Amino acid sequence: MDRISDEERRRIAGLLAEGAPVWRLHREINRSRFAIRRAVIALQRPARREPKRSPLRLSLAEREEISRGLAAGRSLRGIASGLGRAPSTVCREVAANGGAGRYRACAADRRALRLAHRPKPAKLARCPRLRKVEGKLELRWSPEQIAGWLKASYPDDPEMRVSHETIYLSLFVQSRGALRKELARYLRSGRSRRRPRGLSVMNGQGQLRGTVHISARPAEATDRAVPGHWEGDLLFGTRSSTVATLVERTSRFVMLVHLPGSHTAGVVADALAEAIATLPAQLRRSLTWDQGKEMAEHARFSVATGVPVYFCDPHSPWQPGQQREHQRAAAPVLPPQHRLPGAHPK
Repeated sequence: MDRISDEERRRIAGLLAEGAPVWRLHREINRSRFAIRRAVIALQRPARREPKRSPLRLSLAEREEISRGLAAGRSLRGIASGLGRAPSTVCREVAANGGAGRYRACAADRRALRLAHRPKPAKLARCPRLRKVEGKLELRWSPEQIAGWLKASYPDDPEMRVSHETIYLSLFVQSRGALRKELARYLRSGRSRRRPRGLSVMNGQGQLRGTVHISARPAEATDRAVPGHWEGDLLFGTRSSTVATLVERTSRFVMLVHLPGSHTAGVVADALAEAIATLPAQLRRSLTWDQGKEMAEHARFSVATGVPVYFCDPHSPWQPGQQREHQRAAAPVLPPQHRLPGAHPK
């Protein structure tokens, strides 16, 4: 076989570093052009990248320290103290790699890199014995029932364990290649998709739509130079009674709007529109509100009154700057029939 030796490989690397032409490689290295070409390609191939390691995981150097400490007869707690790691971390590392007598740093590091590789094959795809799950699904067993049945039927066989979340994901994520897609129709819930518990996806549900940010509010409203710009919020009482407060930014005039029965978006929009309609046209310039869901009908309110509504940032109800200051003062002027015991701002 026309194999290039290590010495010849080093010589080729040196010539390539000097920028030598191809004919010089053939003249100085007494090998076939195919062998030299393979060596050149191998030398020019980019080096394999070292896998990225999380600082929370043990490094190869730390595993070597563990191996040397075990050989010297040190305790796991003493080794962990020297590494600045928790004793439980070192204990799990040693137990997962053969125990104190068989622990080897390089083998443990190779195993850790192999287990960190993603994506992993699904357990239902790797274990043919777990195909019994399909028969139970066809009998309309829930994944929770199947997981409990496996645990009770095979108490001493860890391989025959699978969580109900794994079954759900194998049904709804077909790229895992574990269970047939048609089995999903046997689920009693009738779901077409599922997210594991604890997974939070911000998809915009529950947020107000078509809002205009407070930064777009006219400058005359910010410096209180022109009257007619209002700030609004809700006051809740202890007996499920609600009042909307409107504060005019220039004069600090306060209007209290009773909300009969509830504070849903439709009720709030109608009540505010009725109250705003009693004002002169020059005092109906804008309304500023926080991100409360009670203003979900803000577009209908603006169409009915001609008053644009501006909204604060989420979780920033202090941005209007004046509403909170007057809410406490607003409660005492309520008519007796609308007075709220223990009223407090939303």
